[in-house]
Amino acid sequence: MSLLNFYYTAVKDRRSIYGINKEVTISNEKIQELINHAVKYTPSAFNSQSARVLVLLGGQHDKLWNITKETLRKIVPSEKFGPTEEKMKSFGSGYGTILFFENTEVIEDLQKQFASYAENFPNWSQQSSGMLQYVIWTSLEIEGLGASLQHYNPLIDDEVKKEWNIPASWKLIAQMPFGNPTMEPGEKEFKPLEERIKVYGS
Repeated sequence: MSLLNFYYTAVKDRRSIYGINKEVTISNEKIQELINHAVKYTPSAFNSQSARVLVLLGGQHDKLWNITKETLRKIVPSEKFGPTEEKMKSFGSGYGTILFFENTEVIEDLQKQFASYAENFPNWSQQSSGMLQYVIWTSLEIEGLGASLQHYNPLIDDEVKKEWNIPASWKLIAQMPFGNPTMEPGEKEFKPLEERIKVYGS
């Protein structure tokens, strides 16, 4: 398979995988290596490098989803909590979770330095975070791991910062539980590309 076809396959096969367990076949060192590579080389506006990542494995991963479950328990009616608890259990069944942050101090400094672009920097920050999430997600897929992207922020922000000593300037963007996939994703429907892409010129 050519490198381009390998890339196409990885892009196609990256899906939201909700059935995961802890029986991964790669080392923690390999997981950290792919995250390090993604954080280092994913582009950011003005090369701001505002992305921050917290990687939770094993018991630390379990702790995150217990925190999330108990946080949601306070706001979801008890008679409706069953499905929520099952969802938290499914995420907690994985091997680890990657938490994506953006450093707001970096963004604010850029707003001061380049006032004419000030209103754009928060948007550019989100775009850069999205690219990082995608790079890591696809890298996990290449390594045979399943993942999904969750957004329990800002509900869990305070507890996360307290538990893992996260700086106040780090804004939580998303959570990515991952592990050994235990189920295949369903079929995905695609709208005609002719409705989504316009090309002009020869």
